[in-house]
Amino acid sequence: MSASPRPRSSTPSSVAPKRPFGLEDEQHVPAVSSPLNPDFANARTRKAPVREQREKKESLKKREAKGTDGPRTGTPDAQSHGKKLKKPGPGPTTLSPIRYKLAAPKSTDFDPPRAPIFTPTHIRAQRQFYEGSEHVYNRKGFRYIHCIADPAFPSSQYHRSSETEPYGPRFNFEDASSHMLFDIDGKAITTEKGFRMARANVGAREGRWYWECKILSGVRPLNQDQNTELTPDEGGHVRLGWARREASLDTPVGFDAYSYGLRDVSGQRVHMSRPTDFAPNNASFCEGDVIGLEINLPSLSLHRKIVEGVYNKAVDVSDDLDLSPLTETPDIIRDRVPIRYKAHLYFEQFEYHSVKELEELMNPVPIISTVTGSIATAPPPPSPNHPLVPLRTLPFSSIKVYKNGNLVGTPFTDLLAFLPPASKPLNQVGARDGLDDGMLGYFPAVSVFRGGCAEVNFGPDFWFPPSDLPAGKKTCSSPSFTADEDVDMLSTEPAPPPPQPPPQPSKTKSSSSRKNSDNNRDKDKQKEVRIPVEQVHRPMRALGQRYNEQIAEDVVYDMIDEVDFWAQDGGDSSTVELRVGGKRPITLDPGAEEVLVTVGNGVGLRSSRTGEIQELVQEEE
Repeated sequence: MSASPRPRSSTPSSVAPKRPFGLEDEQHVPAVSSPLNPDFANARTRKAPVREQREKKESLKKREAKGTDGPRTGTPDAQSHGKKLKKPGPGPTTLSPIRYKLAAPKSTDFDPPRAPIFTPTHIRAQRQFYEGSEHVYNRKGFRYIHCIADPAFPSSQYHRSSETEPYGPRFNFEDASSHMLFDIDGKAITTEKGFRMARANVGAREGRWYWECKILSGVRPLNQDQNTELTPDEGGHVRLGWARREASLDTPVGFDAYSYGLRDVSGQRVHMSRPTDFAPNNASFCEGDVIGLEINLPSLSLHRKIVEGVYNKAVDVSDDLDLSPLTETPDIIRDRVPIRYKAHLYFEQFEYHSVKELEELMNPVPIISTVTGSIATAPPPPSPNHPLVPLRTLPFSSIKVYKNGNLVGTPFTDLLAFLPPASKPLNQVGARDGLDDGMLGYFPAVSVFRGGCAEVNFGPDFWFPPSDLPAGKKTCSSPSFTADEDVDMLSTEPAPPPPQPPPQPSKTKSSSSRKNSDNNRDKDKQKEVRIPVEQVHRPMRALGQRYNEQIAEDVVYDMIDEVDFWAQDGGDSSTVELRVGGKRPITLDPGAEEVLVTVGNGVGLRSSRTGEIQELVQEEE
């Protein structure tokens, strides 16, 4: 017999069921009314406070659809939550280069930089050409400059700029296409590939400069026997001109808006890949011809007015190259970091890159009007006051061409501006816009095609000096001329006569005659001021002379960066000593203690101020 189920008791459980926490529990109000609680009725009728309704705001997509998307005001102020906003600290008053924490220098970093390793490959035009290796090329948005470790620059992390052999103006081994072949002096190039370009290691920023290029192998001269103009392209092709740093090295000169070039065929000018005739009789540049190129650039002060948008054609009627030494100029900022590549030490920095405005200028896209459906008006052509900075041009600028010492013509005028913000680096982390590193400008550039061969001459010993050399000056063909002397190439165009003072009016003249004489004097002043820049006594110089100036500027910029970094460190005279290998330590300041720290295969340094080891040079991957 199974047991009957136990009846469920009506006694409440020992654990009371949960009740919702209401106002009665909070105020200890009994659930059953009692005469002892006179406020019971009022307590029962008291209601909980009503929660305020939040204002419903439209979503971001709805505001964008309505076109009323403005600054977002729905985010509450941080001060309403009791948080205090941090006041931004005072920013730097002047710009400075970016500093990096780097690895320690090796003992070999203090040796002079070495030239690339040259391997002989081809013989063309009775000249041996070499293929360079063991060095880097300027590409992928970066630029490389040789540097060296120097104990005299502790705040700059012991690095400064340097040059490699062969010294002097020549082609830049790093600023050339990887398929380019050089001679041992770095002044002649050739290639077996398609069009490849090489730029010189010296450029023009302002003034009047001249250089020459001899075509060693290219278009053959006229064949009188067969009465044909040109023989087959057995010698390749050569193009030459001036190019900015943004110009691609795997294209011919004149391919884009960053270079101005000349074709050997028919002597045509090329800009943005559009060849046009300009030479008389369309004479070609053949083997053996010496092509001289002269560039005229306005002063940097006028250049800055153009890129800053303050140029006024009615006021800036002349180009002032002779500025006062007290003229304030913008800072030269070089954001660069020393890196090691094989046996070389380089400064790596962001390279200036092509901008959208000039790409659209080269390949214009028709704009269709949304109202009429027709093609809209074309944008204005480049000019000094163009609304877009990259499309602003330089007044008083031009490029002249000489052939075997004779002036051929002026194929280009009003060159495009190159100072920032007309030139910008590639948009990537660490790159800063609007900075001039001191090496922006127009560089001599030569491109060769399938066996084309050319040699450059930056002077002063030119093959065919321009015909406008003044009489009595020493020329390069003079036997007593040496390469160390400067070539003073001055314009032979007659200088404008000095303005004559207007005749003083006599006391017997009437007031109307005095007014006429004043008007004539004002007109004479205007004619005197508006003299074209070509007629001003403006010297032309060999571009090779610019090389020494460029080196001097680089030395000054290195010292300025060193002083700037030293001031950022507090200007403390704490001494730092550096010992390389087993040599005697190099004292950077008097009274310093000898500190030797070994880091891997290199050397280290320790500051008496912080006692902290800092890494100075990146290791090769």
